[in-house]
Amino acid sequence: MSQLDFIAILKKEFYMTKWDDCQRALGIFFANKALLEQAFAHSSYLNENPEFTLPSNERLEFLGDAILDFIVAERLYRGLSELPEGELTEIRASLVCRETLAKMASSLKLGDWLLLGRGEEANGGRTRQSNLANVMEALIGAIYLDQGLAKAKGFVLKQLE
Repeated sequence: MSQLDFIAILKKEFYMTKWDDCQRALGIFFANKALLEQAFAHSSYLNENPEFTLPSNERLEFLGDAILDFIVAERLYRGLSELPEGELTEIRASLVCRETLAKMASSLKLGDWLLLGRGEEANGGRTRQSNLANVMEALIGAIYLDQGLAKAKGFVLKQLE
């Protein structure tokens, strides 16, 4: 075995352990671990790591945003039946805004798992509110695709408590 082969094996083992640790921290275990990795893949990482074969988290973020809106809207609709549509909309907007999502992501330490390019890393990308909000939405999308709406709903509502 060459030194490069040995380094590749060590790198792969470290990488797999990283995602196992992430799943344990989240309390969610993915059948398709590629979805978990993709949820944390910032576009800057892909630009600097052409060997990384997954897309960035942007499409998962798009899906997660829609699922989050649905879950929160349904909860508000059922739980606050006395409120008119306008007030429900205001409450929903405050719950799914960037600031709230970034706080949720921070409490879960999602920034620790982000895959970032060197520039993004050097400029505080792990704590940047936009990155944290985006990874939160991408994670919700990944949970939905991997485990369905019920699991995604449970995850979201637990974080909003």
